[in-house]
Amino acid sequence: MSTSAKQIERMLALVPYLRSNDGVPVGEVADLFGVTKRQIVQDLNVLWFCGLPEAVTGEMIDVDMDALTSDGVVYIENADFLTRPLRLNGYEAASLITALRALRETAGGHDQPAIDSALAKLLAATGGAQGGVDAAEILVDDAESAVHERLADALSAGRRVHLTYLVESRDELTERDVDPLRLITAEGRLYVEGWCYRAKDVRLFRLDRVESVEILETPVAEHEGVERRDYATRLFEPQAGSSEAVIALHPNALWVREYVDHTELGTDDEGWLRIKVVTGDEAWLKRFVLRAAGNIRVVEPPRLAEQVVSESRAALAAYDSV
Repeated sequence: MSTSAKQIERMLALVPYLRSNDGVPVGEVADLFGVTKRQIVQDLNVLWFCGLPEAVTGEMIDVDMDALTSDGVVYIENADFLTRPLRLNGYEAASLITALRALRETAGGHDQPAIDSALAKLLAATGGAQGGVDAAEILVDDAESAVHERLADALSAGRRVHLTYLVESRDELTERDVDPLRLITAEGRLYVEGWCYRAKDVRLFRLDRVESVEILETPVAEHEGVERRDYATRLFEPQAGSSEAVIALHPNALWVREYVDHTELGTDDEGWLRIKVVTGDEAWLKRFVLRAAGNIRVVEPPRLAEQVVSESRAALAAYDSV
């Protein structure tokens, strides 16, 4: 079953292809996109309801539904708006510039000229730069990071790296060899995905937690059964031995979100933000909560919440006895 994220990615390429290849057989389209005929028919049924914002029936993309069988051919109409010049308001332009800058941080060398060109045109059109902008003028600060540069070099050369990496959930500095697979941007942060020889599995490492990178002479190895993971729906998957907890953050403690991998669950009646965290060390989580001086509290599991309350009372009793 195709995920929604993969379907959107496929459909973004499907429409311009069909506009240039009117009357192409469904089977040929399926082979080109590497999916079943049934999936292509499902995609086309979705396209029937796509168009510009505020479009109504008759203004959306029109697919010849009579031809839509697994043995039919595909015709689409009402997609001429795709060739119109792109018009952006200030907010949309700023958002696109930010996205392109983040994309450039993780793109391979062969993609960067196209990204640089698009970004330079946007900056010039919005008054953010003059014509002839070169790559050095459009880099964001993270591009100068030694960690990012060395990981990009390792990926380009196909070489293994040795990382000194801070595991925040255990407050532990670790040493590990990693075969880097790709650099990605997710939830506003840079990560490197790679095969970790310490964990013997694919892991995701936040670049701001990488203390040092050493590029080794060893080439990356082939790892059977390793597939690129889809981080669109969930960035982190709990590992064996990990436990989940729900904690509530006082408005004064919202900075915690910058330091722990989490899922936001919304605010409670008192205005505290609830987040779900995954930790491999409950003792570290208890210490973390206790150090917050009442600005963080454990909601679930009840067992852990009771332990934190008990240890807080014991600490206060010890203080009163002095």
